[in-house]
Amino acid sequence: MKVTDIKTFLVHPGTGKNWLFVKVETDAGIHGWGEAYTQADRDHAVAVHVEQLRRYLIGRDPFRIKHFTTVMYLDFAGKRGAMDFYSALSGLEQALWDIAGKALDIPVYNLLGGPCRDRIRVYANGWSSGDDAPVETARKAVALVERGFTAMKWDPFPGPWRPYISRAEEQAAVASVRAVREAVGPEIDLLIEVHRRLAPLPAVRVARMIEAFDPFWYEEPVSARDLTALAAVRRDIQLPVVTGEELYTKAEFRPAFELQAADIINPDVCNCGGILELKEIAAMAEAYHVAVAPHNYNSTTVGLAATIHAAAVMPNFLITEYFVNFETLGQEIAEPSFVVENGYIALPPAPGLGLDLNEDALARHPYRQFPTRRIRHPTDEGP
Repeated sequence: MKVTDIKTFLVHPGTGKNWLFVKVETDAGIHGWGEAYTQADRDHAVAVHVEQLRRYLIGRDPFRIKHFTTVMYLDFAGKRGAMDFYSALSGLEQALWDIAGKALDIPVYNLLGGPCRDRIRVYANGWSSGDDAPVETARKAVALVERGFTAMKWDPFPGPWRPYISRAEEQAAVASVRAVREAVGPEIDLLIEVHRRLAPLPAVRVARMIEAFDPFWYEEPVSARDLTALAAVRRDIQLPVVTGEELYTKAEFRPAFELQAADIINPDVCNCGGILELKEIAAMAEAYHVAVAPHNYNSTTVGLAATIHAAAVMPNFLITEYFVNFETLGQEIAEPSFVVENGYIALPPAPGLGLDLNEDALARHPYRQFPTRRIRHPTDEGP
């Protein structure tokens, strides 16, 4: 069996960002789907990387997954990886696993060692932000609990992202966390997102103020590009620290483990290098007593499926991400779509990744550029 073609599909979900799907076709009539991570205004750059990698995948045996990803890093990228490259490579890698599972008529998780669990716990994201008033955030949180979610994540900090923030912005974040905890009670897990923005001093100060509300974790208080500072913050607070969504491949995660910079890591299957790379990162984490909670700012279709298959085989899996604002379109384009029941998704039993995408449905939601975001000028900056 040989790869004969690769197609890309940029899809506009109406909110957040455009999604990028890749379809890999073979001469055996078997095709596979993958999803590449995107960011607003950077989606076309990732798609171009897929098109360039396409030239080197056509004609290859789709079962030789590890060799393809290795030589693309060594020979195509010249050992100079970046988000755009790794995102494109991750999407193609997922599609190859999908083909392998379909060809052998078994789910991908059975190709990776077999599942350690029958269902995957998820937390809700995409439902609120620091721009909402605390009372509104609390109202939305209660609605999630009524839907059966037992864990939820949001960024309680007002924008824009800056390493040093005012005391008023700190208090706004604390008020948001307080309001949600009071609204949902003590049994619901609250995951606090910081998006890598803070310097160590405000990161520690805010953490100590929200400790009273028993957060499940404190995600990326400081950028992983300064792991020494992140490790220092972890030592100074009483909250579990998460890092990893801005790190790619095993090589970038290694110093995070060696410096004991995090209790939990959150690599993303759509940009860390793919399903096998995520599994291998998790295996490294296991040796350091670090849990894995895969990041999944992707659709609730292929990217989520790839995450589920990798998470199924991890002994140290904790929880993964589910974007509720992407759910409606995900249900339209995926066959079948995933169902969240009481905060869990059952492992898909079908071969490969366990789902297919409807190309007619994808065509109904073509790429659209989002409005220009408000990015500050010098005159906008405060004292």
